[in-house]
Parts: sequence; C-alpha cells; structure tokens
Amino acid sequence: MNARLLLLAVCQGLFFTNNIVFIAINGLVGLSLAPLGWMATLPVMGYVVGGALSTGLVARTQARRGRQASFQIGLMVALLSALLCAYAAWSRNFWLLVVATVIAGYYSANGQLYRFAAAELVVPNDREKAVSLVMAGGLIGAIVGPNLAKHTRDLLATPFAGAYLALAVVALLGLLVMAFVKFPPAPPAVAGAPAGRSIWEITRQPQFFVAIVGAALGFGVMNLLMAATPLAMQVCAYPFDDAALVLEWHVIGMFAPGFFTGHLIKRYGTLAIMGVGVLLNFLCIAIALTGVDLHQFLIALFLLGVGWNFLFTGSTTLALQSYRPEEKDRAQATINFCVFAVMALTSFASGALVTTQGWWLLNIGSLLPVALTGLALVWLAVKRKAV
Repeated sequence: MNARLLLLAVCQGLFFTNNIVFIAINGLVGLSLAPLGWMATLPVMGYVVGGALSTGLVARTQARRGRQASFQIGLMVALLSALLCAYAAWSRNFWLLVVATVIAGYYSANGQLYRFAAAELVVPNDREKAVSLVMAGGLIGAIVGPNLAKHTRDLLATPFAGAYLALAVVALLGLLVMAFVKFPPAPPAVAGAPAGRSIWEITRQPQFFVAIVGAALGFGVMNLLMAATPLAMQVCAYPFDDAALVLEWHVIGMFAPGFFTGHLIKRYGTLAIMGVGVLLNFLCIAIALTGVDLHQFLIALFLLGVGWNFLFTGSTTLALQSYRPEEKDRAQATINFCVFAVMALTSFASGALVTTQGWWLLNIGSLLPVALTGLALVWLAVKRKAV
C-alpha cells in the first residue's frame, strides 16, 4: 500500500457510493414516475447503457490525456448528472431521469478503470494485491451509500431529490481526492512503434475470453439480483430501511474480501478463487429460493457480494496477464463494454421479471449465467492442463 494507491481506493469508495445510491433509489424513483410498472428499472438500465456507450470515448480520452485527466472529467460528469437527476425527480419527469442516468454512465465507464489503474501504481509482482486493495475501497460505498440514501431520501419535499444532491457533493469530494493521485506518464508515441495486436487477436486468447466471461456474467448476475432486491422487498412490504440494510451488507460482501482476495489468488491461483465465486453464487440463489424473510434476503445478497468479488478480481487478474502495455486501452475498453452490455440487459430484465414473474423465477433464471461461468472456468483449466 502506498499513498497514491490509498487515495485511489478512496476514489473507488466514492465511485461505489454513487453506484449503490443509484441502485437503491433509481428503481424506486422510476417506479413512482414510470408510465408502466415494468419500466421501473429503466433509470438503472440507463446508467449501464451510458457506461457501455462511453467505453470507447473513455479509452480514447485516457490514451490522449492520461489517467488522471480522464478520471477528473468523469467526476465532473458525475456532478452534473446528479444535479440533473435531482431536477428530474423534482419535476417528476421520468424520461429526463433516464437521460440523466445515461449521461452518468460516462462516470461509470471511468470508474470501472480504477482497478486497472491500480496495477500501474505498484511493481508488477504486486498487481493482484493492488487491484484487490483498491477494490476494497468500495467498503466506503458499502457503508456510506445505503446510509446516504436512507438519511437523504426525505431531505427535501420531493422524495429522493436530496439523495441525488448528496451525490453531487460526493462527486466534488472525488474531484478533490483525484487531484492528488499522480499516475505514471504514458510512454510518448514513437513513429513506427508497434501498435499491438487487434482486439480480435487479444480476445481469441482463452484466458482473455474467460476474463470477459467471468467479469461480464459475474457482474450481470450480481446486478440482476441486486437491482431487483429493493423492488422485491417493497412487494413483500418491507420498509426502505430494511432494503438499505440488505444492500449495505451486500456491498460489504462485495468489497471486504478485497483485503485478502489478492493474497488468495497469489496462493491458490486465479481459477480456483473464481471457482469459489461461482459456488457462492449458486449458494446465494439456493438461499434466495427458500423464502423471503429478511434474513434470507440479507444472507443471500451478502454471499452474492463475496462471489462477485472473487469472480471480478480474478477476471481482472486474468485480463492483466493477457495484453501488452500498448494494447491496454483497447483491451480494457473491450472488457468494460462487455460488462456494461450484460449489465444493461440484466438491469432491464430485473425490473421486468420481478414485477411480472416474481422473485422466485428471477432467481431460477440466474442459474444459467452462473452455470455458463463455471463451464468457462472448467474449459480454461482443461486447456491449461493440456498445455
């Protein structure tokens, strides 16, 4: 751990504070404003679609302006989009809320690169630990996010408008912290220097392909169940404070393992830890299918968070081993685009399924992507053993 890594971990925490508040309230605000119930999670989907659409632009900005400048632009977008969300809630304009969350997706596309940037702040042998430790900074979001949503939801006359304004303050804090994070300068462009392989060649590598599968499907399942949880708990007549508590423990599960996931990967190997993540996802779904008591929601979502951490940290480690320095922008943009694309689908599906089919069928449907992730890990393990 060094000072720059610590500051980047704080930025990660502020980033996930924004994410968790969005997850906690966007579906509920959308439900109160949407013309039809199944459209409730369109604002959640908008955030993810905006991230997918921004991946290429963010990659070009990082290549031209560097990490710090790109991250600062993302934080300024977060500030402006939070203010626009607050206005949309106050004016009860559903489609303006959707547009505001699409714009906010640019910040999300930036924030998803914090974990890759962490690897550049340490010596190569410590990259796994650096990624894991910066992701552990999300614990700030785990604690602050749900409580921020809970204590600011009625701050103004318009429900949740105060929460969006609080996110504008969070973005300002992020800008302040990011000003002190200095990244290594990008090597100057040299005429005739190799541009690296095409993204098609990079993606054809088995371990990069599995890194995409693990990151995208792991994030997709997590998002599918997490985005639906506040709506499912509302249907079950739980107060918002209970939903905030469940989300808080879910996000603790997502990021608390960051203090040791890197060590586990170094000791037991990437595929083994990702395999444990798949098993934890299966266990989460099994518990969710047993009932809808508060403790069942809480335990299932906590296990879902830990499983996501193992899968996502492992996928990032696999990806870091699969591309050369001159290929990093296109490789990282490809992974993030796939993550956002799957998240966009699951964000929409979560609201549509939980409001029309119910919590039980939503969990049954989650078994397929979890099984596909497990099969991808087995496939890579077999190929490695053959080599």
